[in-house]
Amino acid sequence: MKALFLAAALIAFAAPLLPNMAFAGAPVTLRMDTTDADGRVTLGDLFDGVSGPAADMVIAARMGPTAVLEAGQVQMFARRAGYDWTNSNGIRRIIVREGADNGGTSGGARGVASRGNVEVLAYARSITAGEIVQPQDLIWVKMAGAPSDAPRDADAVIGLAAKRPLREGAAVSSRDVGAAQVIKAGDLITITYDDGGISLSLQGKAIASAATGDVFAVQNTLSKKIIQAVATGPGAAAVGPQAQGLQARSQQVRFAAR
Repeated sequence: MKALFLAAALIAFAAPLLPNMAFAGAPVTLRMDTTDADGRVTLGDLFDGVSGPAADMVIAARMGPTAVLEAGQVQMFARRAGYDWTNSNGIRRIIVREGADNGGTSGGARGVASRGNVEVLAYARSITAGEIVQPQDLIWVKMAGAPSDAPRDADAVIGLAAKRPLREGAAVSSRDVGAAQVIKAGDLITITYDDGGISLSLQGKAIASAATGDVFAVQNTLSKKIIQAVATGPGAAAVGPQAQGLQARSQQVRFAAR
């Protein structure tokens, strides 16, 4: 009897520490169009399958045209309310825009865009050339058509630099952005060679601009010879085996980010 009592006490003490999956809530799915009309982002705005008081639970405030939520935080709020979102697609950010509220009326002037028939990623504000695209700079809207290279995921452009001035409301094109440049044409840079314990360095002048991991032309300031190097950071580049490894890793990171 004493052993049975101790076992029951142990289970009661350990219950809060057991994995969440042991007490899985009701399954819900993320809405295809995450919008809200009043600036109060609720669980009902984000998920199909949420009902009762939980549907009105406010988890964030939208201060501008869009609100960007971290998927992990949203998942935590859902679990606290008794719902389980598995996030099987591995979504990292959820962009909530001003619009229809659970089938209600559209909010704001941007509601007019919902009459289009294609949902595309657009710029929430104008962006200058060279500026880094941030999560809050993007918004999903309805348009009559989309660019042929329109990204399907906001993460494909977040963190990249604008190649040219980008207009607010314009549809996002993959050609609009690229990796941020760390070297500009005309910069004096340090070029290093490192292999098997042998390290050499020399000064060169960049013939072209480059982002980290890019191959670009450099002129040796002493010999005036043009060589190909890989940009490693602001004012720095590498040649030889080290450069090849850096270029390969940079390409892997870029593909993973997309």
